[in-house]
Formats: sequence, structure tokens, C-alpha cells
Amino acid sequence: MVSITENDVKVPLDVPKTMRDTYKENYVKITKGSGRLMLFAGDQKVEHLNSDFYGAGIPEDDGDPEHLFKIAAQGKIGVFATQLGLIARYGMDYKNIPYLIKVNSKTNLVKTSQTDPFSKLWYDMAQIVEFKKNSKLNILGVGYTVYLGSEFEAEMLEQAAQVVYEAHQYGLLAVLWIYPRGAAVKDEKDPHLIAGATGVGACLGADFVKVNYPKKEGEAPEASFKEAVRAAGRCKVVCAGGSSDDPEVFLKKLYDQIHVSGAEGNATGRNVHQKSLDEAVRMCNAIYAITVEDASVKEALTIYKGK
Repeated sequence: MVSITENDVKVPLDVPKTMRDTYKENYVKITKGSGRLMLFAGDQKVEHLNSDFYGAGIPEDDGDPEHLFKIAAQGKIGVFATQLGLIARYGMDYKNIPYLIKVNSKTNLVKTSQTDPFSKLWYDMAQIVEFKKNSKLNILGVGYTVYLGSEFEAEMLEQAAQVVYEAHQYGLLAVLWIYPRGAAVKDEKDPHLIAGATGVGACLGADFVKVNYPKKEGEAPEASFKEAVRAAGRCKVVCAGGSSDDPEVFLKKLYDQIHVSGAEGNATGRNVHQKSLDEAVRMCNAIYAITVEDASVKEALTIYKGK
């Protein structure tokens, strides 16, 4: 099992001296002392509307937002990422969950064919900090999405830079979702372009950058993804989980992302919450085992199957 202490955390220089210990404490908490991030993504109720929560093969429980909180409370996770509004409505009953507040979101109704994507900031950092203080919840960081290549990227890059800088002022972690998307982008999963996105995350000062797993004909993704990890330098790369997959296939992919490509975690939503509560918790624990506890795929599958 990989392990770090607060003394191992390399604190960015934009964190004030008075907040360095807070940053270190939050870093160790959010990575469960491993340096790797197991992020349970629950921001899709805006991003994908109800498509991820209702339909064939999706349990009825997933239609209720509280399903996400039950999973986060009962499963092993590093942090649960969702919007402030949901946390405000359910947090009083789930006080022990480690939270990351997503500070921008957009729906998928407006397609790229209509206009390039733009996801605007919902809250400023003063509001986040005030909410953290008043709610007394375990809020460890914030997250922001940038659509690189959009004609609106300049505004999103500026907002992302401010989110990261201001989060660090309070000792909070900053995770950036960076997706190449828009009319100028011909292939969103091109390995070289995704490496460019992780490099932008590093330049914005993010602690972790979440990107899609690359896909290119004739190239093994676990090998080509190494370029993205290298391009990010000290900014750690985590991979989006994507649509629901066969559990064994998903866990093998996750293992390769970490142990072949060098990623430092994952951000998984649909592959967890599109299951009954018991199965979702077991899947959470299996993902956590690979990410944080250095388990093998076989060991993680045993956890998922409840054996």
C-alpha cells in the first residue's frame, strides 16, 4: 500500500504560510494517506440531467439524489464531488462524508453543433468558505470544468485560475475537469491533445486534473496515456470513469491507468451509482482497493463480488 504523511506533501507556493498545515491535512485526508485520489463523482444530475439516473438497467433507487449520499457514506471513497445545493439539502444527514464542491456545471442540452460549450462559475470562494464554516461539513476542496478548445475557453481558463488560486488561499484542494471540446476540436480523445489538457491543468496550478482516457486506433491507451501523465508534472492526473462498463473490464482499465500509465487516481460516477446500493458500495470498495490500497484486479473483483 502506498502511504504518505503530511511531511511528504509538497505545498504549492500560492498557499499562504498560515494555511500550509491546513492544506497538508486536507491533502492527506482527500487521498486517504496514499497520495492518490479516489473521487466519487456525483455532479451528473446537472451535466447529464436524468439520463444517468433513469432507464433500462438502472435501479429505481438511482433516481433519488440521496442514493449518491448513501453510497458515499457507506462505501470507501477519498471524496464525494457534487454541487453545493445537493450538499446543503442532504449534508445534515451525512456529516461524515468528505466533500468536494463542484463550482461550475452545465447541462448537455446545448450541443456543440449549436454553440461551443461554456460552463460558468456558480459560486465564489468566499461563499464556499462561508458555507464550510456554517455547515461544519468536511469540505476538502473544489472542482471546476474547463472545455479546452471552446471559443469561450479564455473566460473558463481565467475562472479556473482564480478558483485554484483562491482555494489554495484557504488551504483547500483544487481539482480541474479539463475536456477538449468544441468546433475546433476534431478528436476529443486524441492522446496528444489530452496530454495538452493535463499540461494546462499544471499551468493553472491544479492539484489534480481529471481528463478522459485517450483512444486512438492502433495505440494501447495505457501506453499513450503516459504522455498525459508526464505532461502534468507535479499536477496529478486522474481519469474519468466514463459510461458504465463490465466491472472486471473497468477494474482492469483502472489498474492499468495507475500501474502502467502512472495516473494518481480516478474519478468515477456511473460505474458506481448505476447500481443497487449494496452493489454500488461493493464497487466503491473495489475501486478504492486498487486506487488507495494497491490491490490487484483479482483482489478488487473479490471485494466487488462480496466474497
